[in-house]
Amino acid sequence: MEVHGLDDLSRGFAERVKVLEGAGMIFHRADVRNWAMVYGILHRVKPDAIIHLAALVSVEESIRMPGLYMEVNAEGTRNLVRAANKAGVKRFIYASSAAVYGNPIKLPISEDHPMNPLSPYGLSKLMGEYYVASEFLGEEGSVILRIFNVYGPGQNPEYAGVIARFMERLSRGEPPIIFGDGGQTRDFIHVDDVVEAFVKSLDASPDERLVANIGSGRPVKILELARMMIRLYGLDLEPVHAPPRPGDIKDSYADITRAMKALGWSPRISLEDGLRKLIQGCDL
Repeated sequence: MEVHGLDDLSRGFAERVKVLEGAGMIFHRADVRNWAMVYGILHRVKPDAIIHLAALVSVEESIRMPGLYMEVNAEGTRNLVRAANKAGVKRFIYASSAAVYGNPIKLPISEDHPMNPLSPYGLSKLMGEYYVASEFLGEEGSVILRIFNVYGPGQNPEYAGVIARFMERLSRGEPPIIFGDGGQTRDFIHVDDVVEAFVKSLDASPDERLVANIGSGRPVKILELARMMIRLYGLDLEPVHAPPRPGDIKDSYADITRAMKALGWSPRISLEDGLRKLIQGCDL
């Protein structure tokens, strides 16, 4: 199987591209907003499938720059879908986000939950879903994966989640900072499990369109997370509490039944095992 990568490197790292090229990936530098470049690459390569992960992913930045997020995440996705259609791509796999749901009205969150994104980022990902579901014409259909809180090695520090922020402080012997009382819950999923979901999406039985949550299916309180990480670091600390942040969702975790049935996928890495290996800098 031949693997090609496309990125404009505006937020990526050239050194990581070199590692992937060493493993056999063929790299193309291009912006998903540039129709001529994207279609030219797809026309030459003629891929059977596309896994589309190109996006801006900061909620805070999206509030400051909503137009940019709609341009890159929504219109960039539409541009890629149209180029894929013209190039004869059979399957299109889109990395969406749990941010499309907004504040949950029922838990766990299933794929038929109402959509009510709270940020321009969430809205831009939902618009991307719309373009994939309504405009992709490939004979093997589309797969939309709504990913919950991903963690693991190689996470971009610019968009670090709570685990990366806790690690940054704990590695200096400082207590983690929790916004609010720590009773809020999140669904943490290791990046290796997310990768496996994408790989299985390539081989899943053809379906006109599939939307599936990718998470652990288990709610974890932020206070529980902080204490687990303190213990794994071997420190004698208590978390520091700061005022709650406006707009933070109280509880969120996924119903992953559909992904398990449709993709034959299930998460294999427990949160404690994933954190232990991440802290130790070891492979799973």
